[in-house]
Amino acid sequence: MSQPSSSGAAIRFDAVEKAFDAPGRRRVVALQDVTLDVAAGDICGIIGRSGAGKSTLLRMVNGLEVPTSGTITVDGRDVGRAKGAELRSIRRDVGMIFQHFNLLSSRTVYGNIALPLEIAGIPASQIRPRALDLIARVGLEEQANRYPAELSGGQKQRVGIARALATQPKVLLSDEATSALDPETTQTVLALLRDINRDLGLTILLITHEMAVVRDIASHMAVIDGGRIVEAGPTYDVFVQPKHPTTRSFLSGVTGITLPAFISDRLQATRPDCASEEVIRVTFAGNHATDPMLASLTAEMGVGVNILAGAIEEIGTRPFGNLLISVDAAKGAEARSYLERHGLLTEVLGYVR
Repeated sequence: MSQPSSSGAAIRFDAVEKAFDAPGRRRVVALQDVTLDVAAGDICGIIGRSGAGKSTLLRMVNGLEVPTSGTITVDGRDVGRAKGAELRSIRRDVGMIFQHFNLLSSRTVYGNIALPLEIAGIPASQIRPRALDLIARVGLEEQANRYPAELSGGQKQRVGIARALATQPKVLLSDEATSALDPETTQTVLALLRDINRDLGLTILLITHEMAVVRDIASHMAVIDGGRIVEAGPTYDVFVQPKHPTTRSFLSGVTGITLPAFISDRLQATRPDCASEEVIRVTFAGNHATDPMLASLTAEMGVGVNILAGAIEEIGTRPFGNLLISVDAAKGAEARSYLERHGLLTEVLGYVR
Protein backbone atom coordinates (compact mmCIF):
# COMPACT_ATOMS: atom_id res chain seq x y z
CA MET A 1 0.00 0.00 0.00
CA SER A 2 1.22 3.50 -0.71
CA GLN A 3 0.39 6.98 0.41
CA PRO A 4 -0.50 9.28 -2.48
CA SER A 5 2.28 11.50 -3.77
CA SER A 6 2.27 15.21 -3.11
CA SER A 7 4.43 17.94 -4.56
CA GLY A 8 5.32 19.17 -1.06
CA ALA A 9 7.17 15.99 -0.06
CA ALA A 10 10.37 16.52 1.92
CA ILE A 11 11.11 12.78 1.79
CA ARG A 12 9.85 10.50 -0.96
CA PHE A 13 10.17 6.73 -1.23
CA ASP A 14 9.27 5.58 -4.74
CA ALA A 15 8.90 1.82 -5.33
CA VAL A 16 11.83 1.10 -3.01
CA GLU A 17 13.19 -2.41 -2.60
CA LYS A 18 16.14 -3.47 -0.49
CA ALA A 19 17.64 -6.95 -0.58
CA PHE A 20 20.66 -8.38 1.22
CA ASP A 21 22.82 -11.37 0.35
CA ALA A 22 22.74 -13.68 3.35
CA PRO A 23 25.14 -16.58 4.09
CA GLY A 24 24.66 -19.60 1.84
CA ARG A 25 23.87 -17.40 -1.19
CA ARG A 26 20.42 -16.78 0.19
CA ARG A 27 18.81 -13.48 -0.77
CA VAL A 28 16.85 -11.70 1.98
CA VAL A 29 14.38 -9.02 0.91
CA ALA A 30 14.07 -6.42 3.67
CA LEU A 31 11.82 -3.94 1.85
CA GLN A 32 9.38 -4.43 -1.02
CA ASP A 33 7.63 -1.83 -3.19
CA VAL A 34 7.71 0.92 -0.56
CA THR A 35 6.08 4.11 -1.84
CA LEU A 36 5.53 6.83 0.72
CA ASP A 37 5.69 10.62 0.90
CA VAL A 38 6.53 12.63 4.01
CA ALA A 39 5.33 16.21 3.53
CA ALA A 40 7.55 19.12 4.52
CA GLY A 41 6.94 20.12 8.12
CA ASP A 42 5.12 16.92 9.06
CA ILE A 43 5.92 14.47 11.83
CA CYS A 44 5.56 11.01 10.32
CA GLY A 45 5.76 7.85 12.43
CA ILE A 46 6.72 4.50 10.94
CA ILE A 47 5.60 1.69 13.20
CA GLY A 48 6.43 -1.98 12.88
CA ARG A 49 7.62 -4.98 14.81
CA SER A 50 11.27 -6.01 15.08
CA GLY A 51 12.49 -7.20 11.69
CA ALA A 52 9.71 -5.45 9.77
CA GLY A 53 12.22 -3.31 7.86
CA LYS A 54 11.71 0.07 9.51
CA SER A 55 15.36 0.62 10.49
CA THR A 56 16.51 -0.22 6.97
CA LEU A 57 13.98 2.27 5.63
CA LEU A 58 15.28 5.00 7.94
CA ARG A 59 18.95 4.35 7.13
CA MET A 60 18.30 4.89 3.43
CA VAL A 61 17.19 8.48 4.01
CA ASN A 62 20.75 9.58 4.84
CA GLY A 63 22.51 7.14 2.54
CA LEU A 64 23.67 4.62 5.14
CA GLU A 65 21.87 2.03 3.02
CA VAL A 66 21.31 2.18 -0.73
CA PRO A 67 18.13 0.78 -2.31
CA THR A 68 18.40 -2.27 -4.54
CA SER A 69 15.77 -0.64 -6.75
CA GLY A 70 13.54 2.43 -6.59
CA THR A 71 14.51 5.88 -5.36
CA ILE A 72 14.63 7.86 -2.13
CA THR A 73 14.72 11.62 -2.49
CA VAL A 74 15.29 14.24 0.21
CA ASP A 75 14.27 17.75 -0.76
CA GLY A 76 14.24 16.58 -4.38
CA ARG A 77 17.74 15.03 -4.32
CA ASP A 78 18.25 11.33 -5.05
CA VAL A 79 20.06 9.97 -1.99
CA GLY A 80 20.85 6.55 -3.49
CA ARG A 81 22.75 8.04 -6.42
CA ALA A 82 24.50 10.82 -4.52
CA LYS A 83 28.27 10.57 -4.10
CA GLY A 84 31.03 12.60 -2.53
CA ALA A 85 30.23 16.26 -1.87
CA GLU A 86 26.58 15.86 -2.85
CA LEU A 87 26.05 13.02 -0.36
CA ARG A 88 27.82 15.00 2.37
CA SER A 89 25.53 17.95 1.62
CA ILE A 90 22.44 15.74 1.93
CA ARG A 91 23.68 14.30 5.22
CA ARG A 92 24.15 17.81 6.64
CA ASP A 93 20.48 18.38 5.86
CA VAL A 94 19.47 15.17 7.65
CA GLY A 95 19.99 15.01 11.41
CA MET A 96 19.65 11.75 13.32
CA ILE A 97 18.94 10.81 16.92
CA PHE A 98 19.53 7.29 18.20
CA GLN A 99 17.98 4.88 20.66
CA HIS A 100 21.20 4.51 22.67
CA PHE A 101 22.32 8.15 22.30
CA ASN A 102 25.74 7.42 20.66
CA LEU A 103 27.49 10.17 22.61
CA LEU A 104 31.28 10.40 22.92
CA SER A 105 32.11 9.63 26.54
CA SER A 106 35.29 11.74 26.38
CA ARG A 107 33.41 14.90 25.42
CA THR A 108 31.20 17.13 27.52
CA VAL A 109 27.64 18.06 26.58
CA TYR A 110 29.06 21.14 24.84
CA GLY A 111 31.75 19.08 23.11
CA ASN A 112 29.29 16.49 21.77
CA ILE A 113 27.03 19.19 20.34
CA ALA A 114 29.95 21.12 18.85
CA LEU A 115 31.44 18.04 17.14
CA PRO A 116 29.31 18.06 13.95
CA LEU A 117 30.10 21.74 13.50
CA GLU A 118 33.82 21.07 13.86
CA ILE A 119 33.62 18.26 11.29
CA ALA A 120 31.74 20.58 8.91
CA GLY A 121 34.58 23.09 9.16
CA ILE A 122 32.55 25.84 10.83
CA PRO A 123 34.78 28.60 12.28
CA ALA A 124 35.28 28.36 16.04
CA SER A 125 33.83 31.85 16.46
CA GLN A 126 30.52 30.56 15.09
CA ILE A 127 30.55 27.18 16.82
CA ARG A 128 30.32 28.47 20.39
CA PRO A 129 27.19 30.62 20.06
CA ARG A 130 25.49 27.94 17.97
CA ALA A 131 26.27 25.19 20.50
CA LEU A 132 25.21 27.33 23.46
CA ASP A 133 21.94 28.20 21.72
CA LEU A 134 21.21 24.51 21.19
CA ILE A 135 22.08 23.68 24.79
CA ALA A 136 19.56 26.29 25.90
CA ARG A 137 16.94 25.00 23.47
CA VAL A 138 17.06 21.52 25.00
CA GLY A 139 17.22 22.85 28.56
CA LEU A 140 20.71 21.68 29.54
CA GLU A 141 22.43 24.95 30.48
CA GLU A 142 23.42 23.60 33.91
CA GLN A 143 24.84 20.40 32.38
CA ALA A 144 26.90 22.03 29.59
CA ASN A 145 30.25 20.98 31.08
CA ARG A 146 29.22 17.53 32.27
CA TYR A 147 30.16 14.25 30.63
CA PRO A 148 27.66 11.60 29.43
CA ALA A 149 28.36 9.38 32.43
CA GLU A 150 27.02 12.16 34.67
CA LEU A 151 23.71 12.48 32.78
CA SER A 152 20.37 10.73 33.04
CA GLY A 153 18.92 8.89 30.04
CA GLY A 154 16.60 11.78 29.25
CA GLN A 155 19.46 14.29 29.43
CA LYS A 156 21.59 12.13 27.14
CA GLN A 157 18.78 12.04 24.60
CA ARG A 158 18.46 15.82 24.79
CA VAL A 159 22.16 16.07 23.95
CA GLY A 160 21.55 13.72 21.03
CA ILE A 161 18.72 15.92 19.78
CA ALA A 162 20.78 19.09 20.09
CA ARG A 163 23.69 17.44 18.27
CA ALA A 164 21.34 16.36 15.47
CA LEU A 165 20.22 19.99 15.10
CA ALA A 166 23.74 21.40 15.02
CA THR A 167 24.08 21.58 11.22
CA GLN A 168 20.59 23.14 10.90
CA PRO A 169 19.07 20.18 9.04
CA LYS A 170 15.79 20.24 7.14
CA VAL A 171 14.93 16.67 8.17
CA LEU A 172 15.30 14.94 11.54
CA LEU A 173 15.37 11.14 11.77
CA SER A 174 14.51 9.43 15.05
CA ASP A 175 15.61 5.81 15.46
CA GLU A 176 13.56 4.43 18.39
CA ALA A 177 14.65 7.55 20.29
CA THR A 178 12.40 6.90 23.32
CA SER A 179 12.65 3.12 23.60
CA ALA A 180 15.34 3.25 26.30
CA LEU A 181 13.48 5.84 28.39
CA ASP A 182 10.88 5.58 31.13
CA PRO A 183 7.33 6.78 30.35
CA GLU A 184 7.66 10.18 32.04
CA THR A 185 10.97 10.95 30.32
CA THR A 186 9.50 9.74 27.02
CA GLN A 187 6.76 12.36 27.27
CA THR A 188 9.35 15.06 27.96
CA VAL A 189 11.39 14.10 24.91
CA LEU A 190 8.31 13.91 22.70
CA ALA A 191 7.25 17.37 23.89
CA LEU A 192 10.70 18.67 22.93
CA LEU A 193 10.41 17.14 19.45
CA ARG A 194 6.96 18.72 19.01
CA ASP A 195 8.40 22.11 19.98
CA ILE A 196 11.27 21.70 17.52
CA ASN A 197 8.88 20.74 14.75
CA ARG A 198 6.69 23.78 15.49
CA ASP A 199 9.45 26.34 16.04
CA LEU A 200 11.85 25.28 13.28
CA GLY A 201 9.42 23.83 10.75
CA LEU A 202 11.54 20.69 10.75
CA THR A 203 10.28 17.53 9.04
CA ILE A 204 10.56 14.58 11.43
CA LEU A 205 10.54 10.93 10.41
CA LEU A 206 10.56 8.56 13.35
CA ILE A 207 10.47 4.81 13.64
CA THR A 208 9.07 3.02 16.66
CA HIS A 209 7.35 -0.14 17.81
CA GLU A 210 5.25 1.85 20.29
CA MET A 211 1.83 2.96 19.04
CA ALA A 212 1.57 5.41 21.95
CA VAL A 213 4.54 7.35 20.56
CA VAL A 214 2.83 7.64 17.17
CA ARG A 215 -0.42 8.69 18.84
CA ASP A 216 1.25 11.37 20.95
CA ILE A 217 3.42 13.05 18.33
CA ALA A 218 2.81 12.04 14.69
CA SER A 219 0.56 13.95 12.32
CA HIS A 220 0.87 11.10 9.80
CA MET A 221 1.84 7.46 10.13
CA ALA A 222 2.62 4.32 8.19
CA VAL A 223 2.52 0.70 9.32
CA ILE A 224 5.22 -1.60 7.97
CA ASP A 225 4.91 -5.38 8.04
CA GLY A 226 7.14 -7.89 6.28
CA GLY A 227 8.99 -5.13 4.44
CA ARG A 228 5.81 -3.57 3.00
CA ILE A 229 3.80 -0.50 3.92
CA VAL A 230 0.42 -2.07 4.70
CA GLU A 231 -1.38 1.09 5.83
CA ALA A 232 -0.63 4.82 5.76
CA GLY A 233 -2.38 8.13 6.26
CA PRO A 234 -3.16 10.84 8.81
CA THR A 235 -2.70 9.40 12.29
CA TYR A 236 -6.23 10.25 13.38
CA ASP A 237 -7.76 8.50 10.37
CA VAL A 238 -5.68 5.35 10.88
CA PHE A 239 -6.56 5.18 14.58
CA VAL A 240 -10.25 5.68 13.93
CA GLN A 241 -10.54 3.26 10.99
CA PRO A 242 -7.62 0.78 10.97
CA LYS A 243 -7.85 -1.42 7.89
CA HIS A 244 -5.01 -3.92 8.28
CA PRO A 245 -4.78 -6.67 10.95
CA THR A 246 -1.27 -5.53 11.92
CA THR A 247 -2.55 -2.01 12.60
CA ARG A 248 -5.42 -3.37 14.67
CA SER A 249 -2.98 -5.48 16.65
CA PHE A 250 -0.86 -2.44 17.50
CA LEU A 251 -3.95 -0.43 18.39
CA SER A 252 -5.24 -3.07 20.78
CA GLY A 253 -1.96 -2.77 22.66
CA VAL A 254 -2.09 1.00 23.06
CA THR A 255 -5.78 1.41 23.84
CA GLY A 256 -6.17 -1.71 25.93
CA ILE A 257 -9.50 -2.38 24.21
CA THR A 258 -9.72 -6.15 24.17
CA LEU A 259 -12.60 -8.47 24.79
CA PRO A 260 -12.77 -10.09 28.23
CA ALA A 261 -11.69 -13.72 28.09
CA PHE A 262 -15.13 -15.01 29.04
CA ILE A 263 -16.41 -13.37 25.82
CA SER A 264 -13.50 -13.95 23.44
CA ASP A 265 -13.31 -17.66 24.32
CA ARG A 266 -16.92 -18.12 23.19
CA LEU A 267 -16.90 -15.74 20.21
CA GLN A 268 -18.18 -17.21 16.92
CA ALA A 269 -17.78 -15.72 13.44
CA THR A 270 -21.32 -16.58 12.37
CA ARG A 271 -24.60 -16.08 14.18
CA PRO A 272 -25.87 -19.29 15.81
CA ASP A 273 -29.46 -20.37 15.37
CA CYS A 274 -30.26 -20.10 19.05
CA ALA A 275 -30.59 -16.89 21.06
CA SER A 276 -27.32 -14.98 20.99
CA GLU A 277 -25.61 -11.61 21.45
CA GLU A 278 -23.91 -9.66 18.64
CA VAL A 279 -20.54 -8.22 19.71
CA ILE A 280 -19.85 -4.85 18.12
CA ARG A 281 -16.94 -2.42 18.14
CA VAL A 282 -18.24 1.16 18.17
CA THR A 283 -15.87 4.01 17.29
CA PHE A 284 -16.80 7.50 18.42
CA ALA A 285 -14.86 10.05 16.35
CA GLY A 286 -14.60 13.82 16.16
CA ASN A 287 -17.65 15.72 17.37
CA HIS A 288 -19.39 12.50 18.38
CA ALA A 289 -16.60 11.19 20.64
CA THR A 290 -18.30 12.25 23.85
CA ASP A 291 -21.97 12.00 22.80
CA PRO A 292 -24.16 9.68 24.97
CA MET A 293 -25.26 7.67 21.96
CA LEU A 294 -25.65 4.33 23.74
CA ALA A 295 -28.09 5.85 26.19
CA SER A 296 -29.97 7.33 23.24
CA LEU A 297 -30.00 3.94 21.51
CA THR A 298 -31.67 2.36 24.52
CA ALA A 299 -34.10 5.23 25.12
CA GLU A 300 -35.19 5.72 21.51
CA MET A 301 -34.93 2.23 20.06
CA GLY A 302 -35.45 0.06 23.14
CA VAL A 303 -32.20 -1.82 22.48
CA GLY A 304 -30.43 -3.04 25.61
CA VAL A 305 -26.66 -2.56 25.53
CA ASN A 306 -23.97 -4.44 27.47
CA ILE A 307 -20.68 -2.51 27.64
CA LEU A 308 -17.76 -4.95 27.59
CA ALA A 309 -14.77 -2.57 27.40
CA GLY A 310 -13.99 0.98 26.35
CA ALA A 311 -11.74 4.03 26.41
CA ILE A 312 -11.54 7.57 25.06
CA GLU A 313 -8.27 8.65 23.46
CA GLU A 314 -7.01 11.94 22.01
CA ILE A 315 -5.03 12.41 18.80
CA GLY A 316 -3.68 15.94 18.75
CA THR A 317 -6.67 17.93 19.93
CA ARG A 318 -9.27 15.57 18.44
CA PRO A 319 -10.93 12.98 20.69
CA PHE A 320 -12.03 9.52 19.69
CA GLY A 321 -13.34 6.58 21.65
CA ASN A 322 -13.72 2.85 21.22
CA LEU A 323 -16.35 0.75 22.93
CA LEU A 324 -16.91 -2.98 22.73
CA ILE A 325 -20.58 -3.74 23.30
CA SER A 326 -23.03 -6.58 22.88
CA VAL A 327 -26.70 -6.41 21.94
CA ASP A 328 -29.41 -8.95 21.20
CA ALA A 329 -28.36 -10.40 17.83
CA ALA A 330 -31.91 -10.05 16.54
CA LYS A 331 -31.57 -6.28 17.01
CA GLY A 332 -27.93 -5.99 15.93
CA ALA A 333 -28.58 -4.60 12.46
CA GLU A 334 -31.09 -2.10 13.85
CA ALA A 335 -28.62 -0.94 16.52
CA ARG A 336 -25.75 -0.55 14.06
CA SER A 337 -27.93 1.37 11.61
CA TYR A 338 -28.97 3.79 14.36
CA LEU A 339 -25.39 4.39 15.51
CA GLU A 340 -24.09 4.88 11.96
CA ARG A 341 -26.88 7.38 11.18
CA HIS A 342 -25.53 9.43 14.08
CA GLY A 343 -21.98 9.49 12.74
CA LEU A 344 -20.46 6.53 14.61
CA LEU A 345 -18.50 3.67 13.06
CA THR A 346 -19.44 0.07 13.81
CA GLU A 347 -17.84 -3.32 13.21
CA VAL A 348 -19.29 -6.74 14.04
CA LEU A 349 -16.67 -8.79 15.88
CA GLY A 350 -18.77 -11.94 16.21
CA TYR A 351 -21.48 -13.63 18.22
CA VAL A 352 -21.83 -15.35 21.57
CA ARG A 353 -24.60 -17.59 22.82
